[in-house]
Parts: sequence; structure tokens; C-alpha cells
Amino acid sequence: MKSFTIADINAVINGVILGNTSNEITAPEQLEKATKHNISFIGNRKYAKLWPLSKASVAVIDEKIEIQPGDNRALIKVKCADLAMAQILEFFNPGNPILEDEIHPSAVVHATAILGKNVQIGANVYIGKNVSIGDGTIIYPNVTVMDDSVIGMACVIWSGTVIRERTQIGHQCIFHTNVSIGADGFGFRPSPDGRGLVKIPQIGNVVIGNGVEIGANSCVDRGKFSSTIIGDGTKIDNLVQIGHNSVLGRSCIMAGHSGLAGSVTLGDGVIIGGSASIKDHTTLHSGVTVGAGSGVMGDVQAGKTVLGYPACDSRDMLKQWVALRKLGKGA
Repeated sequence: MKSFTIADINAVINGVILGNTSNEITAPEQLEKATKHNISFIGNRKYAKLWPLSKASVAVIDEKIEIQPGDNRALIKVKCADLAMAQILEFFNPGNPILEDEIHPSAVVHATAILGKNVQIGANVYIGKNVSIGDGTIIYPNVTVMDDSVIGMACVIWSGTVIRERTQIGHQCIFHTNVSIGADGFGFRPSPDGRGLVKIPQIGNVVIGNGVEIGANSCVDRGKFSSTIIGDGTKIDNLVQIGHNSVLGRSCIMAGHSGLAGSVTLGDGVIIGGSASIKDHTTLHSGVTVGAGSGVMGDVQAGKTVLGYPACDSRDMLKQWVALRKLGKGA
């Protein structure tokens, strides 16, 4: 087990140390669960009251919070505790599992596939015809990459992921366990005799930019024609659905259980809360925030925050909730 002094840790985050401790730090932990060998974090004043009760020897705190370190304990003040926490978690990160073989003997790699330098392919992986994989990409066991797909450099594809034919993926992407990329979009119309449904063929593809991360069990469907597009730097949580022909801009965030119907357009920096749903053929312009559990039924102007079902301006919805609460008390 690695251990570090407070000086070692502060060399990473460059904060201001208050107090001191002789205890070496072996891991980060929540304030309530920490022991004397843990470092913790206080990014909000409401958690400052937990510091005297915690057994942590060190805490990284926001510079606006005023508390005393205590005996044999230390605080490291920084401008943003959350960003410092990210640096420290990376510092303590034990790393991903290491594949022993460059290409596992049980993997099936088509003769026409092009693999870059230092590509690693785990057990039971299937790489189809004319697939191209960039330098340094790691593909963990039981992944399928179908024909004519392109994966960029330094990507990490976790077990169970399926990447369907003709998908294009940029550099430094991360797909977590059981991600589905490029499955058929959901397209059906009533049959002429009214006794069934006719499946609409989905012959487009998926195009994913650089630095995209997609959480476990999330699905990005391919376009009916043309492409479903995920912009650079977008981050998608677990159990998210992105419908066919949707277009996401740069650095969007979608939290768990949220979903886009077909042909939704998101501008840059759109944030969608957990379990929110967006109607088909709707545009959310850059900087929009959608509250958790909301249902967006129409276009939203840039920079707006909406919530509720159906979603409306957050201030109007909050007023409605207050009025309803007053009605309830009056009854």
C-alpha cells in the first residue's frame, strides 16, 4: 500500500497548508468514514461541521471556508476543492487492469483490420472487416467491433461493449461496460392493412468526437440516414438513451436514466439531469440546463434552465410549486 506525507500531496495540488500531521496518508475517504490515514474533502460550508467529528488527518478545503485544523491534523486550502479532489483521486488511482497479451489468442481479428502501435485486445474480442484502431487503444475482453468502423488513438473500450458497423470514434474516448453504439434506431409505422407495424430501415451510422465518455449500459442508436453525432468532450452517464439522428454539441452532460428521442439537437454545454426526457425533433440551444425528471416538449432558448413536466422556465415552475403547496395548506 502506498503512503504519502502531506507535503507529497500538496506538491500535486499546490494549496496552502494549515497545521501539520505526522500521519502518512494511504487513501482518500469521506469525512464520516475516514481514519487517521485518510485525506478527505470539504467543498461546501455545510460539511465543515463534520470536520471536528471526523478521524481524517488531512482535509482539502475551499479557501472560503474557515475552520481550525486541530491537533496532529492539517487542512490544505485551495480555490476549488472539487478540482483538487480530482487531482488527488488521480494521484491515488491504482490504474486499470493490465492485459498480459498484446492480442489475446482467443480474440478474432479480421485479416483486413488495421491496428496501430501498442493496441491491446483482450480475450474473446471480435474485430471485423476493414476496422481501423488507433495507437494505444485498449479493448478489454468480450468486446465486438463490427465492419468498417474506425476507433481513434488512446481509447479505452470496456468489456461487453458492442460497436456496430460503420461507426466512427475519435481519440481518447472511454466506453464503459456494455455500451451499445450503432444499434438500429427505433423506427416503425403502421402497416397498410392496419394489422401490424412496418420496420423503417436504419442505414446511417454513429459519429463520436474526441474525449467522449459513455457510461455503462448506455445506448447510442445509429441514424435512419446520415449520422447520430456526439460532440467532442461530451460526458454521458450510465443507462442513457440517445435516439437516432440526434446531434450533441461539445461538452454536453447527460445524467443517468435521461434520454433523447430521435432527431434531438443539443448545442454546446447542455446539461440534462437524471431521468429527464427530451421529445423528438426538439432543439436545446447552447448552455441550456434541464432539471432532473423533467420532460422537454419543445425548443429551449440558449442559456435557459427548465424543469418540470412539461418543462418550463425554472422560475415559473418554482412559483407553481409554491402556489400548489399553499393551496394544500389552505385545504
